[in-house]
Amino acid sequence: MLEFKRPSGTSRGIMTEKETWFIVLDENGKKGIGECGILRGLSADDRTDYEEKLKWACENIHLGEKELWESLLEFPSIQFGIEMAFLSLKSEDPFLLFPSGFTSNAESIEINGLVWMGEPDFMKQQIEEKLAEGFKCIKLKIGAIDFQKELELLAFIRSHFSAEQIEIRVDANGAFSLNEALDKLSQLNKFQLHSIEQPIKQGNIQAMADLCKATPFPIALDEELIGVFSWNEKEKLLQKIQPQYIILKPSFIGGFRGTQEWITLAEKYNIGWWITSALESNIGLNAIAQWTFLQNSKMPQGLGTGALYTNNFNCPLEVSKGKLCYNTSQSWDFF
Repeated sequence: MLEFKRPSGTSRGIMTEKETWFIVLDENGKKGIGECGILRGLSADDRTDYEEKLKWACENIHLGEKELWESLLEFPSIQFGIEMAFLSLKSEDPFLLFPSGFTSNAESIEINGLVWMGEPDFMKQQIEEKLAEGFKCIKLKIGAIDFQKELELLAFIRSHFSAEQIEIRVDANGAFSLNEALDKLSQLNKFQLHSIEQPIKQGNIQAMADLCKATPFPIALDEELIGVFSWNEKEKLLQKIQPQYIILKPSFIGGFRGTQEWITLAEKYNIGWWITSALESNIGLNAIAQWTFLQNSKMPQGLGTGALYTNNFNCPLEVSKGKLCYNTSQSWDFF
């Protein structure tokens, strides 16, 4: 159980801990590690048979990564854990899955600074900290406190920083009702926001399509992608809704292979995308960051979550001046 340093709020409530499973492969003393990052109440594979399926995957590890991935279609976090573990086992260093300019500390990944929901003063304090830390892009969770207070917070940021100085993304986590969503988007529009994630609850396909057509600024799908497993279903969803962006969380959508399918389809339909971690430990975050760097996206990614926990693993990942870096002088303490 990963323990949060302080309770973290979303529009779905407060989180104090997060359940995490690790798959460790051992072949003649050489180890590989993968993380199955599940978020209860949100992951498509939050099911009563989760642990049983994880046990099945371990008992059938001899089938190999490709066959297991295909057999675990409805368990995207286990798909990701298996995929990561096999990549780790094949690597010379179990934590160096994708060697690059990022892992040699020559280059970094620009990320957004995440501001958690809470009382307005707490949110204001976080915003000031992120700006002082050098972030050029911040992401605010909205939808849990009074909407007027959220508008005031956005006005506070814009009174000090222009859209050229600070990019603002907001994430509603599906908090707006269908009949008020467009009005709220119109009110938010005056703050020159980059985008809004998931303004209404997932599953309202026609309403989301209408909203994406009428919105005054870009909409990004997030939860909408959860539980959409096959290539055909993915393509149908993007064709129907035609969002401006999609947000890709490998733990939620079948690891790198599942993420790559979404990227291929998004680019086919001229839909923008970026990659986000989903509160994994540093093990999962490390794999996602290394893979993300290789995708050559110029947008800020959503990867800065490693420091949220009291009992995370020491690792080379560091955030500096709004960027995720790989400090090669730091070592891992997992094994």
